[in-house]
Amino acid sequence: MGMTMTQKILAAHAGLDSVEAGQLISAKLDIVLGNDITTPVAVNEFKKAGFSEVFDKDRIAIVLDHFVPNKDIKAAEQSKTCREFACSHCVSHFYDVGKMGIEHALLPEQGVVTAGDCIIGADSHTCTYGALGAFSTGVGSTDMAAGMATGTAWFKVPSAIKFNLTGKLPCNCSGKDVILTIIGMIGVDGALYKSMEFAGDGVKNLSMDDRLCICNMAIEAGAKNGIFPVDEKTEEYMRGRSKRTPVKYEADADAVYEKTIDIDLSAIVPTVACPHLPENTRPAAQLADIKVDQVVIGSCTNGRMEDMEAAYNILKGKHIADGIRCIIIPGTMQILRECVERGYYTAFIDAGAVVSTPTCGPCLGGYMGILAAGERCIATTNRNFVGRMGHVDSEVYLASPQTAAASALTGFITEYKEG
Repeated sequence: MGMTMTQKILAAHAGLDSVEAGQLISAKLDIVLGNDITTPVAVNEFKKAGFSEVFDKDRIAIVLDHFVPNKDIKAAEQSKTCREFACSHCVSHFYDVGKMGIEHALLPEQGVVTAGDCIIGADSHTCTYGALGAFSTGVGSTDMAAGMATGTAWFKVPSAIKFNLTGKLPCNCSGKDVILTIIGMIGVDGALYKSMEFAGDGVKNLSMDDRLCICNMAIEAGAKNGIFPVDEKTEEYMRGRSKRTPVKYEADADAVYEKTIDIDLSAIVPTVACPHLPENTRPAAQLADIKVDQVVIGSCTNGRMEDMEAAYNILKGKHIADGIRCIIIPGTMQILRECVERGYYTAFIDAGAVVSTPTCGPCLGGYMGILAAGERCIATTNRNFVGRMGHVDSEVYLASPQTAAASALTGFITEYKEG
């Protein structure tokens, strides 16, 4: 019986010739990831279990990104715990203020993760790295602690759904519209503990930033992971970045999938997820009467360079609507720097937006954009649960950078139409 791409990676890391859906395995890990919220919990579990050494200082990544620069005393204490642990164990991939970024934008950019990897992270959106052809998934802090100590993790091998992509996206759409459309089709539990495997002729028409965005939100469909094949675009992206040699895996021709879903990219329209679930999707054009108070462009979903460019192209020379707060957050310091060098910062400021250092802040209702009761935000983030960005009586609408930026100019949810 043939194996899917995910199953091949897991088999290789388990030292097995083959695996099948539902099988329990112990797999070797290439990278173990934590952030400033989850790492302190993992450090506590690490110590409680009696561990004294990490399995490999070069295969652990700790990124301070949720509440840094620290927003309060608790955040400062959490960051201090991370700093002390990283220092005492000589963790190679430790990213603090000044060189940090939003973890799932930073690790691919820095080449810490690469094709063929088996990765766990104490953050649910660790599934982002499937865009590079890696198996990556979110775990709890206890599993992170065990992974840091042993370099292994237990997995139940997931079954898979194949998404056959054809065509090319319209100019006003991006990977965010693709994944919102898919989640709207299958629901937030439509891929529960399954691998979402993307294939087909349309893959070549998606940029790496599109793919990273799509895999990032696989978890919002309940998936164990999302994954793309390694093609020329992937190889070009990894060239000069990857700190380890990429390994390319391909699904067998007779791989078993629970089902195949065809997606015509040319039929995708600007899509918005309405409160309070990512599956509650509607075309942006149908929501033109929804007034918003705040716009957030950034996050581990849409804080990459193409997202900043999309916002710039829409906002340059214009001004956001009166009464609208527009917050733009580049995903990493490298992206921030490039925005400055390209003149994007000046354009954003002239448009009336505020630009932040890289942070997850508003996405999880942490800081830098908390909503009050009754307020609405359209955001390029990944979740719109009740109270996600602040008060339980606030609302979050999920959208692409194009839709979010266009909405900032009108004060209402607006479908961007090029030209």
